[in-house]
Amino acid sequence: MVRKCPVCEKGEFVEVQDIVMEIEGYIFVVSGHRCTKCKEEFPYGKETEKVIGVAKRLGVWPEPLKLYRHLSKSAGGLMLRVPVDLERQMNLQEGCEVAIAKLGNKLVIEPL
Repeated sequence: MVRKCPVCEKGEFVEVQDIVMEIEGYIFVVSGHRCTKCKEEFPYGKETEKVIGVAKRLGVWPEPLKLYRHLSKSAGGLMLRVPVDLERQMNLQEGCEVAIAKLGNKLVIEPL
């Protein structure tokens, strides 16, 4: 059975053995599916789990950045201060637009 790509909805999945995953300079080659149209790659879950396991043993699996901040009140709303190092890394500037989404019980802030 041929499946359509969930990304572009035009291409079809083909099985491949050459999906390259790079983590901190280490190269992993895994199996999975690739879309014939947009070339989006979908490694098999078990393959991805193996890569994560090896990357953790090598000490190169990145832990998610988690910062703790207090919200401040301003003009009837709440403010969140973005640390200057993140401001620089993400090239944020005063007045730049961001999208704020609720994902379960988390807030996701994404620069536009």
